[in-house]
Amino acid sequence: MIYPTRVYFCFCVLSVAVIHVSVGEMYTSLLNVKQAIHVERKLIDYLKTYIDQELERLEDVKRFYSKVSDLHAELYKGPAATMSNPLVAFTLIKRLHSEWLHVVYSNEALENAQALRSSYEEEEAGLPQLEDLQGAAKGLMRLQDVYALQVASLVKGRFQRVTDGVTIDIYLPAVSVLLSGDDCFLVGKVAYEQEDYYHSVQWLEESVRLFRGTEGEWSPENAGTLEDALDHLAFSHFKTGNVSYALSLSQELLHHDPMNGRVLQNVEKYEKLLDVSPQRSLRGDGLRRPSSNYSTTRDNYERLCQTQRHQPMHFKNPELFCDFFTSGNPGLLLQPVRREVLSLQPYVVLYHDFITHTEAEDIKGLAQQGLRRSVVASGEKQATAEYRISKSAWLKGTAQSTVGKLDQRISMVTGLNVKHPYGEYLQVVNYGIGGHYEPHFDHATSPSSPVYKLKTGNRLATFMVYLSSVEAGGSTAFIYANFSVPVVERAAVFWWNLHRNGEGDEDTLHAGCPVLIGDKWVANKWIHEYGQEFQHRCSLNPEE
Repeated sequence: MIYPTRVYFCFCVLSVAVIHVSVGEMYTSLLNVKQAIHVERKLIDYLKTYIDQELERLEDVKRFYSKVSDLHAELYKGPAATMSNPLVAFTLIKRLHSEWLHVVYSNEALENAQALRSSYEEEEAGLPQLEDLQGAAKGLMRLQDVYALQVASLVKGRFQRVTDGVTIDIYLPAVSVLLSGDDCFLVGKVAYEQEDYYHSVQWLEESVRLFRGTEGEWSPENAGTLEDALDHLAFSHFKTGNVSYALSLSQELLHHDPMNGRVLQNVEKYEKLLDVSPQRSLRGDGLRRPSSNYSTTRDNYERLCQTQRHQPMHFKNPELFCDFFTSGNPGLLLQPVRREVLSLQPYVVLYHDFITHTEAEDIKGLAQQGLRRSVVASGEKQATAEYRISKSAWLKGTAQSTVGKLDQRISMVTGLNVKHPYGEYLQVVNYGIGGHYEPHFDHATSPSSPVYKLKTGNRLATFMVYLSSVEAGGSTAFIYANFSVPVVERAAVFWWNLHRNGEGDEDTLHAGCPVLIGDKWVANKWIHEYGQEFQHRCSLNPEE
């Protein structure tokens, strides 16, 4: 039997058509998702026009129906002499020959439908692609995992997790959006097609429950049905070792589609398996999360993301402090920055109110036209990756521009030379649905890294500015240092990536936690080794 992407011994499952579509990247930036709202508003207007035109046409059809019905109720039930009237005979023949034809094969109905289709096709360039739907579904599953969210709660529009047996709200949205059986089916199907049965079981269980609740009522907008959800869920349970439940679901499916030969074969095979190995009637080995690129640090990463604030123990460290900071620069004497030292190893500082609201909006506006899918180092090149979901743009700044002034301010606070090529151009990032960046280093860990293309050495330091706030999620988690920095609007985070001897500081391993609720924008300034010889001197101790 043939399965999607793989061949399995003897069992049948749904065949999945492979359709080539253009690459979609809407889901990687919330800005693009917001722009899609405008497209749907236009589609709503087109649909309203179609409905109005169809209602007008149906009024004409109803008028014709009333006219013909009245004739049969009054005229044709009269004396037989009525039919001898040539005018009555003529109108009857004319109606049957042409009027009924025009009503049944109405050109107006076809024209209305074609007008709607043409309007829709005009907007197709701004519509999400298959990759966007898949990316959005993966974003929901990512949020489910990192924040330990309950699928049953997400379906009800709630963001909840269970802690010590108690269900707690992570975030209370102002407006709750309920998910339908079809919504859950599509999320489960994305997981299913990746052979991720841990997630497919959970989402398809909800899909089946919701579809059952509608008692098979059909909706024209749905892509899936109860039968589809049962079929996918049965095989997902089989793949997790729960053969008895797979059998039960398949038998339920046969009640709706008793002649489905493929499901009949599956039922036969499941029954044989249970006869040979009765222990398979148990719930198998349970659901296990799929492995990831950061499995070794996953628990700590997710715990830090879930705190959504600094770790409490950091407040107990007497060596950490807050102050008004001038960095010895005359330009900051009259207006020092508010500095909060978050960590000494690695050295991480938060500068509050580092940028004004107007400056942040200017930078976001400048970046919008240049936003492209964010990339990561891949050998000597750069490539997109599932572990970084965002879009970014690079901004060059003149002395009088907002970007140029920001560069000057960064230089004053850090005491470093941030001019290109000693500092990279300002990178502005907008995160997408469940947008994140899994644990990584900012500095190059390989001599072939693209970081060295500037020929100014490795990335010595990172200066990251939060251009927006978020309602929940989106913290910057330092995995080995065991603390996280929440998103503080208009604040900036600074840290050293390298030790003074030029070696990478492994304690700077960090991650951008998925954005749970909100539109996260940041600006990154990476400062390189060269050009800092007199600003950040080497130590006499080669081990430092």
